[in-house]
This record gives sequence, structure tokens and C-alpha cells, in this order.
Amino acid sequence: MQADFFRRVAVCATAIPALMLAAGIASAEPKHGIAMYGEPALPPDFEHLPYVNPDAPKGGRLVVGEVGSFDSLNPLVLKGSTPWLMRLIAYESLMGRSWDEPFTLYCLLCETIETGPNRSWVEFTLREEARFSDGSPVTVEDVMWSYETLGSEGHPRYQGAWGAVEKMEQTGPRKVRFTFEGDNRELALVIGLRPILKKAQWEDREFADSGLDVAPISTAPYVVDDFEAGRFISLKRDPDYWGAELPFMQGQANLDEIRMEMFADGTALFEAFKAGVLNSNREFNAEKWETQYDFPAVERGEVVKSVIPHGRPSGIRGFVMNTRRGVFEDWRVRDALLHAFNFEYINETVTGGRQPRITSYFSNSQLAMREGPAEGRVRELLEPFADDLPPGAIDGYSLPEGDGSARNRRNLRQALRLMEEAGYTVQDGVMKDAQGRPFTFEILLQQGGGEEQSMIDIYVQALERIGIFPTIETVDKAQYVQKTSNYDFDMTNYWRSVSLSPGTEQRLYWGAQGVEEPGSYNWMGMDQPAAEAMIDAMLNAESQEGFLAATRALDRVLTAGRYVIPLYQYPVSRIAHAKELQFANAPVYGDWYDWQARTWWWDDTAD
Repeated sequence: MQADFFRRVAVCATAIPALMLAAGIASAEPKHGIAMYGEPALPPDFEHLPYVNPDAPKGGRLVVGEVGSFDSLNPLVLKGSTPWLMRLIAYESLMGRSWDEPFTLYCLLCETIETGPNRSWVEFTLREEARFSDGSPVTVEDVMWSYETLGSEGHPRYQGAWGAVEKMEQTGPRKVRFTFEGDNRELALVIGLRPILKKAQWEDREFADSGLDVAPISTAPYVVDDFEAGRFISLKRDPDYWGAELPFMQGQANLDEIRMEMFADGTALFEAFKAGVLNSNREFNAEKWETQYDFPAVERGEVVKSVIPHGRPSGIRGFVMNTRRGVFEDWRVRDALLHAFNFEYINETVTGGRQPRITSYFSNSQLAMREGPAEGRVRELLEPFADDLPPGAIDGYSLPEGDGSARNRRNLRQALRLMEEAGYTVQDGVMKDAQGRPFTFEILLQQGGGEEQSMIDIYVQALERIGIFPTIETVDKAQYVQKTSNYDFDMTNYWRSVSLSPGTEQRLYWGAQGVEEPGSYNWMGMDQPAAEAMIDAMLNAESQEGFLAATRALDRVLTAGRYVIPLYQYPVSRIAHAKELQFANAPVYGDWYDWQARTWWWDDTAD
């Protein structure tokens, strides 16, 4: 299976440059799919996606766990905390993504997609047979209402693309067209990924305020069957699902039930898995995977340990510093706190040193910045912003490395020097500014964090050695979501995935609009014109060289900005699961949550 995966990775890696070089003006004719660059890999008459088992049986259940709680069934608005299952499998969009291609979509609710010159507009023709779970047809009115509502009242992640829509209009009985402002080739794809809602369900209801009182009526193959707020949620496969015979859906939606149980902390979740309450668990800690997965069910062969490779960039995971707070405005302070974080020692303590560190936002991929000074087109893109960029963005930057010992003396001495340059000195054992005010900050953690708590405990001990005494606030999931959505924290745990086709979503991650507007993923509060310019260059690139240069330049701006203290990356997924839970191939770029829920199946005869 791994040999097949790496063969597909090699094929995709080879195809990406060719697809990018083939970018050009899209012809105005209806098609079955659309790729960011070039043409979709699968032909119009494809029978199924490459990573599914088209003959997978229907039946069985997947039961997973989650630390935290939930108080809403609507993942499409900013308010409330929802189970991640709701966003992944409770809705459908006009198009569906193939996770074996960097960014390619195939028609799902739509029958065809048509684009205009330079993708200045996109038109979808709805499938006549598309139905909501209550049996009612999906209409153009439903589609247009969904886009307008999500764009104006939905979560901020839906508002960026909507803001670029100049006009939305019905152009036929089953046709809807979107005309865009400006030049952005990706919008034709992004606009096809919005959840489609039933307009009539929301009449006389406040969409933005919805909580547990409204279970969605959607077109998806799974519907909410039962739930208890904060304890569990169960979604059952709809036996009358309208799209069961579509080629895109062959080998998908195989399980009869997908259930999520909620737990107060990771220890309780793991014990529930060992006891058989859960039948699948993803393990993030490589040391724990090697030393604690020897319980009886594993020894009897009832639970299988699967190590599954993937081709995704690392993204960023670590402790983010909120520069909206004055304490983190100075890059030298952020650099000092990076030096004080003894990654090598923490990694050895927590994971046995088994997991590599994230070295940049796109590490583990061809999109990552290169070592040393910027060269060629990357340098040309960055030089106009040289006066405002943090040190290292152009000349080269790499994370500080400790000596692996608990003391980490060299890096702590450098941290003290950096703090002194920023105007702070140790006075009577406490780091203070020139006015004698202590330098301190609060670290926000979610209850049940476990591993993050262990890392922070080690980190705090190191900080205390240089006179910094942070406080720690631990809150439940609902409070954590509320605080992070409103940027009400100094430092907190941060995890943001990126793909091999970064595009419009980068504005939501790092754009200046998120400095003030709540609900973005710009938790660091970065307001950097260079980042905005690099995102523009990515979106308007017409060649492989231009796209790679812009992404690598953006990576330099982000990494040298020293906004996040990076932790380790996950080049493989470690999933322990009941032997009856089966899978065919791992998609090259797919998220394991989405892949498992959509494509795994249950086999009672599995050995």
C-alpha cells in the first residue's frame, strides 16, 4: 500500500509543473470538473476517485472521540462550538474535491461547470436529480440564498470569496452564474465549495444565532440522528441519499453510522478507546504510539495499527504570539521567546525525539522557502518591502537550535541579549522594562490539552530562569473558541493546515483584515503588506516559477516574522482502529478526518 502511495506522489509531483505551465485562458464550454492549472486528471467518464474502493460494502460504524464539548449544530457561523463532523460530512457543495490532485474539483450537486475568459465568471448547471434529505429538490433559489447568507451572515471564512463576487444571477432553469471583480483564477474553484442550504428551513429563523435547535436539512449522505449536548453526536447514512449512483460518490459514504463521543481530556479519551468504547483513534505522539499501544485488544489483533504516509505540507503548529498585545509587538521579544523554548529537549521528553520539527509554514514540500539568502524571483518579490521586513526574510532565517540539554544555556543567554535590545533587563530576578514594570503574559490553553500542557510546563520553567513569569489560563472548549475567535489571548496553541495549492484562503490566514475582524485565522495579528503582496502574486501567477516564487516568498515573511514557536510535524498519520474498519488507498493530499469518514468501510470478515 505504501509503495502505491509513493508512486502516486511521484506522479502528482511530476504533473504539478506541467499543469501549472499549461495554465491559460479557460474555454467557455461546460465541463465535468475544473483544475487550478491545466485540466482535471480524471476524464469525463471516470468511474470513481482513485483512492476509494468502489465495491466497498455498506454497513458498520465509525466511533471516534474528541476532547471538549459542543453547544451548536451549525458549523457555518462564528457563534458556538460544533463537532468537526458537522462541517465535514453534514453538508455538500456544488463541487467535490479529489484529494489525489493539488486542487481539482469535480461536479457533485452541479452537472457541469463553465468558465469565461481568464475565469472572470463561472456558471454551474444543477443536477436535476439533486435532493435535500427531506426529498425536496435543490433549486437555483436555494443555491443563491446559500451564497448570499453565508457571505453576509456566515463564518468569516465564507466572506472573502463572496466579497469578490460582482454579480450572482440565475441564467437558466438550473443555471447560476457568478461574475468576479479583479483577477483571481482561483475564485472559480473556491466558489464551488460553499455548503448548499435549504432556504425554506431558515425562514423565520436567525441564521447567525442558530445553536442546538436546528439540525441541518442538507443534500449530504449523512444526517443528524441523535445527540446529547456536550456528550455525543451520531450521524446516520441516509438510505434515500440522492447521489448514491454518482461516479464521484462510488466508494464513499460506506458506513451506516459515524459517531463522535466527547471527553474531558485526552487521557479519558484514550482509556475509552482501549476499552472499546471508540473503534478508531489517531495518535499524534510517536513515543506514545511505540510504548502505549500494547493493550490486550492490540495483542489479540482486534485493533490494528496503521501508519499512513501523506504528501501534505507541514502547515504551522505551535504557540502563537498575539501581536495585538503590546507585549509581543517587538520582533526581538518574539525572537527571545523562541530562543527560550527548548524544542530539542521538549521533543525528547514528550515524543522520545521521534518527530521532526516544523521549520517553516510549508516545510515538507516544494513550496517551502529555501535555506540561505533569497535569490532570483523570490528576492525580486521581497525587495520592495525590505525596509519593513523582519531580519532574515531576505538574507535567510532558521529557527534557533538548542543543545538538547535541559539547561539550554546558550539560547537562554541569547534570549537575555534580545530582551535587553528590546528594552528589558532582569531586576531583582524579574524581567522588567525601563520603568520597572514586569514583563509577563498569559498562556491560554484548552482543558484536556495534555501534551501541550506538558510542553508549556517545561517552557515556563525555562522562562522563569530569565526572570519571566507567565500565567496559565485553562478554559473549556466553548470558552476557548470564543476567546480565540475574538483574539482574547496573549499566547495560545495554534494549528493551521496548508495545502499544495495555497490561494484565496491565505487572506483569511494572514491577511490584514483579520487584525480587527473577529473569526479569521490570523491569530498572530500580523499586518504585513509584504504578505498581502505575496498572496496577490500567488493568485495571479501564470507559471510554475511564478507560483513557487510567490509561495516561497510568503513563507519567508511568515517564518522570519517569528510569530509562532513551531512544534513538530506529522509526515505520517498514525491511526489505530478496529480490524473491521478497512481502507483502500490514502489520498496524497487529503486530511485524514475527511478521508476516513468518507471512504473507509466495515468488513465483518476481516482477519
